[in-house]
Amino acid sequence: MTSLDIRPADECRYDAVSLGEVMLRLDPGEERIKAARSFRVWEGGGEYNVVRGLRRVFDQRAAVITAIGDNHVGLLLEDLILQGGVDTEYVVWKKADGIGRKHRNALNFTERGFGVRGALGVSDRAHSATGAMDPADVDWDRLFGHDGVRWFHTGGIFAGLSESTAEVAEVAMAAARRHGTVVSYDLNYRPSIWSDQGGMERARHVNRTLVGLVDVLFGNEEDFTAALGFEVPDVDIEAGALDAVKFEAMIVSVAREYPNLSVIATTLRAVHTASSNDWSAVAWSPADSFVRAADRQELAIMDRVGGGDSFASGLIFGLLDGRSLAQAVELGAAHGALAMTTPGDTSMATRAEVEALAAGGSARVQR
Repeated sequence: MTSLDIRPADECRYDAVSLGEVMLRLDPGEERIKAARSFRVWEGGGEYNVVRGLRRVFDQRAAVITAIGDNHVGLLLEDLILQGGVDTEYVVWKKADGIGRKHRNALNFTERGFGVRGALGVSDRAHSATGAMDPADVDWDRLFGHDGVRWFHTGGIFAGLSESTAEVAEVAMAAARRHGTVVSYDLNYRPSIWSDQGGMERARHVNRTLVGLVDVLFGNEEDFTAALGFEVPDVDIEAGALDAVKFEAMIVSVAREYPNLSVIATTLRAVHTASSNDWSAVAWSPADSFVRAADRQELAIMDRVGGGDSFASGLIFGLLDGRSLAQAVELGAAHGALAMTTPGDTSMATRAEVEALAAGGSARVQR
């Protein structure tokens, strides 16, 4: 078992709360962005996707902390969040100016990719309402103290939106820890977010500070290198041939530098084409050492966006539910695999489907 001390459910209003930007995803389906004449609209965001999965798939009480510009696009975004069952009481509404100089609602145009054509994301998120958030926007002691939260999740995408969001993340994480809430953080390094803020050097400074406040750390192989500066020795990550043993050695180095970490978890992915990936996951804790999920070779992918977020929500659910780390990592990997078989950032799986796949189920027809 892990060393996490999770608050009892009956003491808390929420099982899980996330802090992050929620974007409108504009999806051209089978078309290219540059040639599309219509788009399907979803909501999504690295931190939000985690609690959305916890609510819709695993029936956990979930809320999101984000900021929305107060126009009709913002109302659409709110409606999509509500359809996902996620509580919006702590959403911050910021006055939009009518033409997008400030407090915009972020957009994300995303192609799913197919075969040799990789997925493509084109973000339009500058000057967003979320990027303008300030620590004083939320009563953190009311949220974590009066209401009570079992698990708080945020990540490097939110922290990288602006100087103020890095401060918001730090204040929120400190408040969560003060009230006994488990804190998880996904490194989620995005070069485009950090490029005008000092690049990788600034990203490492911010992330190294925040990881000192974390109990459960998520990331992929690129994240640990880009966001924290840890190298996987003698491995060509771009070649898609990750040596798990060498990667595990890097995780040991991370754990040694950050003794506050109770769990470190990552997906393991080798990309053959946009439509076919090898998929697995590994997690570490001081008590369990390393546990690894089943290897799924040449997993068929419809839409890879959100697969890592769904892995995180499955693993978090397992730990909230009192499962072992080995069981939790299997739930996470199964949930991530299923989420990538449907379009959109967020999962359309059911808990029963996740449990069955984690236990070794197949894709035979169900009647």
